[in-house]
Amino acid sequence: MAKLAFLGLGVMGYPMAGHLQGAGHDVTVYNRTTAKAEKWVAQYGGAMAQTPGDAAKGAAMVMACVGNDDDLRAVCLGDNGAFAGMDAGALFVDHTTVSAAVTRELHDAAATGGIGFVDAPVSGGQAGAENGALSVMCGGSQDNYDAAEAVIGAYAKMCKRIGDSGSGQMTKMCNQIAIAGVVQGLSEALHFAQKAGLDGRAVVEVISQGAAGSWQMSNRYETMLDDHFDHGFAVDWMRKDLEICLSTADDNGASLPLTALVDQFYKDVQKLGGGRWDTSSLLKRLQAMG
Repeated sequence: MAKLAFLGLGVMGYPMAGHLQGAGHDVTVYNRTTAKAEKWVAQYGGAMAQTPGDAAKGAAMVMACVGNDDDLRAVCLGDNGAFAGMDAGALFVDHTTVSAAVTRELHDAAATGGIGFVDAPVSGGQAGAENGALSVMCGGSQDNYDAAEAVIGAYAKMCKRIGDSGSGQMTKMCNQIAIAGVVQGLSEALHFAQKAGLDGRAVVEVISQGAAGSWQMSNRYETMLDDHFDHGFAVDWMRKDLEICLSTADDNGASLPLTALVDQFYKDVQKLGGGRWDTSSLLKRLQAMG
């Protein structure tokens, strides 16, 4: 068991930190909104701190799950940042989905203080975080990964090192690219079924057992058919992730025509007022078109 810190108590970080405390670790949390940290302590025990640096003091490992590149820099750097509070030999594990560029930047900044760094973005959504069943894709040195893996196991069903620093983030980009195409295909299939006068549930019951089956189909078709999208991974966050994918593709020469198209479809969903809807709300866009 270890002394840990967890920075960021959003829909993912809140239950992830809870799993760590439940596994017997001594967890101190930090959240930009103090009320959320107070609620977490009341529910799980542990402790809270007023700054990332205070949370990180004395911690063998510091986890973060915040919003974007700038949020991650804010909790890592500066006089009140986590790196300032961490001891040499401690390990920082970043679960935020960010650019590989900021990952490498912070990896190097951590290294100057003798701090290890593992980029470890996650997939599995809020349900995966709550159930301790996330897939975690990691980048960093083998030694740092080995130290992190056992602790990450408190909320992961799958954890794997892909390669050096930034490899975890690159793998998360692959994940989001694949999801974008799958959700658009599922939306078109359900829209087509509705236009054809078919029972969408009966259709999915059959096709989900064949080559068309996917996690998205199994976990999202009912809410899509029920016109329920106030849950899950928000369109605003998906657009943030796809922007990272497309920008990185510009750098490495990858061609992502479908991803670019679906990103614009999500922009249409935002215009419909669905920025906080689940990513499966691509179906709403098709329905709005007639």
